[in-house]
Amino acid sequence: MLAARLHDIGDIRIAEEDIPVAGVGEVLLRVTAVGICGSDIHWFAEGTTGDGSFSDPFVLGHEFAAVVEEGKLAGRRVAVDPHVCCGVCEFCLAGNPNFCPNHYFAGQAPQDGGLREVIAWPEDFLFPVPDSISDQGAAMLEPLGVALHTVDLGKLRPGMRVGVYGCGPIGLLVIQLARLSGAVEIIATDKLEHRLQAAEQMGATRLFLAENGAEAIDIMAATAGHGVDVAFEVAGDQGAIDTAVATCKPGGTVIICGIPSDERSSFRVASARRKGLTFKIVRRMKHTYPRAIALVDAGLIDVDSLVSHHFPLKECAAAFAAAEARQGLKVIINP
Repeated sequence: MLAARLHDIGDIRIAEEDIPVAGVGEVLLRVTAVGICGSDIHWFAEGTTGDGSFSDPFVLGHEFAAVVEEGKLAGRRVAVDPHVCCGVCEFCLAGNPNFCPNHYFAGQAPQDGGLREVIAWPEDFLFPVPDSISDQGAAMLEPLGVALHTVDLGKLRPGMRVGVYGCGPIGLLVIQLARLSGAVEIIATDKLEHRLQAAEQMGATRLFLAENGAEAIDIMAATAGHGVDVAFEVAGDQGAIDTAVATCKPGGTVIICGIPSDERSSFRVASARRKGLTFKIVRRMKHTYPRAIALVDAGLIDVDSLVSHHFPLKECAAAFAAAEARQGLKVIINP
């Protein structure tokens, strides 16, 4: 089979490798679609995700769909949960597998991910998808799961005003979910015009170009000084955190979802304290795949429109270059 391994910063190579052998509880999957995530871009461009690094070459890719080659699900198209938890620790037993300390995660060094033709993966972490969901749509269920968990943390209610600061794929999914949750005003910001246009198509009601914090002043003016009930930071950018704090109303909630390049982020303590803000930080997702599948199958969430680029596995380097340059929206690689 062919596999794409990251050897160094910006150095991803395609090579032939032996097909893996499935371990206990695992089955072989033939990978059909892999989405490039922001964390993949950090690995590719910086060699780290802030708290991780690698020395041996490894295979990226945690947003992926596949066809099962063997076992009880043989022949079924599936979405793959990249996060394999132990199931027996205090966090797993409490219903919080995203905090499991004994986990492994596809495409996070040293665990190989989905950017290859065949992968062995635990059968219990596969979710069959209906024919109404495309292969690329099945790969998009992972970021949709993160967006679902993000919105769950915000505890949205009908009639709320929300801000979504960062309109990459997860931000655009948060916008769709906020609309479904009954938000009457959805304010979106981004540094790129084409992403703001996509945000409007997905349901954002007000758009502001992110320009060194000036957008926070404009948002407060547009809301008559009220601000937003929930501010979702989905950019992985210090400026977006600043805007979230500046525009969140007193007693409101700031949800930090973006993955920053720096090890540290900060916020204005005086402002946050005076407002009595609540901060919540997103750690992946939990128990969201069934809901994500149901939402896409029912046509309530559009994932296919977020896919702007397709590349074959052999053009993996070009795919990462497009993703790093923030061309389009979601880049998909089809092994």
